[in-house]
Amino acid sequence: MRADSNPNAAAPLRYALDAEWLEADGLGGFASGTVSGVRTRRYHALLLAAITPPTGRSVLVNGLELWVETASGTYPISTQRYAPGVTHPNGATHLAGFEPEPWPRWTFRLPDGTAIEQELLVAKGTAATWLAWRRSAGEGPVRLHAKPLFSGRDSHALHHESAAFPFAVVADEGRVEFAAYSGLPGVIVRHNGTFVPRPEWFRAFQYDEELHRGLDCVEDLAAPGEFHFDLANDEAVLLLAAGVDAEAAAMAAQPGVERAVRRVRAAETKRRARFASRLHRAADAYLVKRGEGSTIVAGYPWFTDWGRDTFIALRGLCLAGGRLDVAGAILLEWAGAVSEGLLPNRFADQGAPEYNAVDASLWYVVAVGEWLDAMAAAKKRVAATTRRALVAATQAILEGYARGTRYGIRMDADGLIASGEPGVQLTWMDAKVGDWVVTPRTGKAVEIQALWINALDFGARSEARWGEIRDRARAAFEARFWNETAGALYDVVDLDHHAGAVNSAFRPNQIFAVGGLPVRLIEGPRARRIVDAVEARLWTPMGLRSLAPGEPGYAPHYAGGVSERDGAYHQGTVWPWLIGAFVDAWVNVRGDGEAVRAEARRRFVAPLLAHLDAAGIGHVSEVADAEPPHTPGGCPFQAWSVGELLRLEATMPAHVSPVAGPAALSLASITL
Repeated sequence: MRADSNPNAAAPLRYALDAEWLEADGLGGFASGTVSGVRTRRYHALLLAAITPPTGRSVLVNGLELWVETASGTYPISTQRYAPGVTHPNGATHLAGFEPEPWPRWTFRLPDGTAIEQELLVAKGTAATWLAWRRSAGEGPVRLHAKPLFSGRDSHALHHESAAFPFAVVADEGRVEFAAYSGLPGVIVRHNGTFVPRPEWFRAFQYDEELHRGLDCVEDLAAPGEFHFDLANDEAVLLLAAGVDAEAAAMAAQPGVERAVRRVRAAETKRRARFASRLHRAADAYLVKRGEGSTIVAGYPWFTDWGRDTFIALRGLCLAGGRLDVAGAILLEWAGAVSEGLLPNRFADQGAPEYNAVDASLWYVVAVGEWLDAMAAAKKRVAATTRRALVAATQAILEGYARGTRYGIRMDADGLIASGEPGVQLTWMDAKVGDWVVTPRTGKAVEIQALWINALDFGARSEARWGEIRDRARAAFEARFWNETAGALYDVVDLDHHAGAVNSAFRPNQIFAVGGLPVRLIEGPRARRIVDAVEARLWTPMGLRSLAPGEPGYAPHYAGGVSERDGAYHQGTVWPWLIGAFVDAWVNVRGDGEAVRAEARRRFVAPLLAHLDAAGIGHVSEVADAEPPHTPGGCPFQAWSVGELLRLEATMPAHVSPVAGPAALSLASITL
């Protein structure tokens, strides 16, 4: 639903009512929701904290029931959705404005002329959310009433009415402490109004995005009491904090919430203004704490840190984004996680790390090499201990692959990497439905060879023997992967470990042989043919399709329940992160140059910049439908999607202004 369908809006809003905003806390937690205020996902919450940063995400405060009382009546400014598809109240009918920068701000205009401004802010490094309201137009008495809605659950779960819910509160002047389920921090609310205990249940909230995804979508929430504020002369302020430590960090020894929120506004305004563009600000949301170090959250709202995603995204978020210090900290943090030549694919919320990735470790080696080069170019010193740790980790990875490691990952006699066992998904095309690995790609996958040869090239800086293997592997690649009939590369050779068997499905993975990595494996006319074929069959305004139309198993839409979506995940579904390697290759085969780059920006980058205002505001989605209108899906806030767009921004002509505000283009205006 478009916001401009709101008859009470003074002017059309820039954003759809179901567009989503995000305020990340730098610890793995966040606040998130929609422009309208309706929670459409189980992950939409005002206070969602990472109990063991960046994992252990728990929803503590889901939302607020809000209403304003004036001399002419009582009006809702919150919107709730209940099963079966009932909207009540519908405060969005009073929504007159929404702005996401420098943090989310709403304007509500009531029938009597009263205007209420609402803002929401999460300061980096604190598991706490600030909310404030003030009257910006109108006269006479005006009161705001707020009823927080609590759960206290794993972010992936849902909450239902329970006699065990702890309604107990401890209320003092300007401070209320709400009890929590065992194992969770209590919620501390600091405020400048009055609090009245009034425990009750709100039953059967419906989350439409979960419904569309074929998942459980109904939840009950608890409301322990109400806050009341007089807006006639002062602003109303609420601080929601995940425990006393978060409260202390948020308040910063200030005597009251009014002074504390002013301090936070000033500090966050200054911090956010330092970023060069919206994309740079978006990139910062994914850089979070892990232990004493740093890592990258793969996407909001449901991903934590994944190895593959971290190292791909780091190249844009940190290297292109100018955050070399953060990149070094992330790479150093992961250096100690090498096991048998592999880095974890992901850290589970509970249990041991998972190592089922053939590419994650190779992306790490590439990222280390590019970081060291970037540090040298910037004339920045790398500590000897850091350099030794990173080189040792990369050498251990190369040794592990050459020797052979988990899941059949090993260097073959031709110098190429073979990988795969039945029932295991190892490449980035990793969807699995029950026992069905949708795109197994067992054998020698094309992008794995590109990554391996690039990793060997870096390894040869320290040990010459890796250079010998690199040259042998590159010769084998050139001889074995070219598919003359298609004018492209095979996706897998020695398929299922059968010598000479090939998979000729037309997929985007071949693009990494001609772009996106420091060493290009294919040059000249063959490279041009590959790029032209990829553009013709895979390119869309949202990125590259994961499988070409007409191929067996092609899925035009990413929709339906879990099995339907996972079955389509890499079978045509578009991935924006692939645009970085594609544009790099496209520019290179045309001789590079400013004019070529300007054309690439217009044709391939501009549509993605337009998308910044379409789904996850200021960010780039995880995936999109393979067919027009290329409806975005998956995570609305995806690290490697943002990172690769930011990496492209860094290579575009300097005279082309960076994205600084809502883009003028829309996907509907792009002609394929």
